[in-house]
Amino acid sequence: MFAPTLSFVLLVLGTLRDLVPIIAVIAVFQLAVLNQPYPNLIEILIGLVFVMLGLTLFVKGLEMGLFPLGEGLAQDFVRKGSLFWLLLFSFALGFGTTVAEPALIAVAAEAARTAAERGTIEPGQDAIDSFALGLRYTVAVSVGAGITVGVLRILKGWPVHWLIICGYVIAVVMSLFAPDEIIGIAFDSGGVTTSTITVPLVTALGVGLSTMIRGRNPLFDGFGLIAFASLTPILFVLVFGMLM
Repeated sequence: MFAPTLSFVLLVLGTLRDLVPIIAVIAVFQLAVLNQPYPNLIEILIGLVFVMLGLTLFVKGLEMGLFPLGEGLAQDFVRKGSLFWLLLFSFALGFGTTVAEPALIAVAAEAARTAAERGTIEPGQDAIDSFALGLRYTVAVSVGAGITVGVLRILKGWPVHWLIICGYVIAVVMSLFAPDEIIGIAFDSGGVTTSTITVPLVTALGVGLSTMIRGRNPLFDGFGLIAFASLTPILFVLVFGMLM
């Protein structure tokens, strides 16, 4: 009875320790630089408690649920021995967890509104919605493709650094020909695709695969899928901008 309680208390204290630098920075600038008291201090303190508890439960949930789930799925697919289903699952995992990502929805909507205001697309609501939806699905497809390539890398033993270098070189070259309005959106799209669900599941998928495949090292080969999930949206959104 006491062991789970003690474990949770230690986890809460660890989360509090991680939040201390953020709290310290805000406190120093608010009190020492701006010389202003905190508005609604009681609400802020209650909010910090909620944040601490939320992060604690989130981390515990990852340990109990998502990491074992991702590793188990990867190992089951390896035992099944079907490359087609493994790659299809990898693509669907990337697409499904990205298309509903709140950060991506916000960025796509803001990009569509800005494009309409600047005259890049028609100012009507239908054009704005179409642009935002097209951008979201482009990014979602690209994440699915990136994770699929990352899984192939694990299976084939390809060096991750050369693939990443080549990908960014291609992105830089493409940015020379893409419309100026889409370049910043493309590079930002790579940063909003890795959500709180995608990261643990994809990481667990990579580690689980590299654990089951003979000759693969989970430390060297199991990580790197997130890098592909962040790289491929840049390439796909640049193409999207050229076509639009």
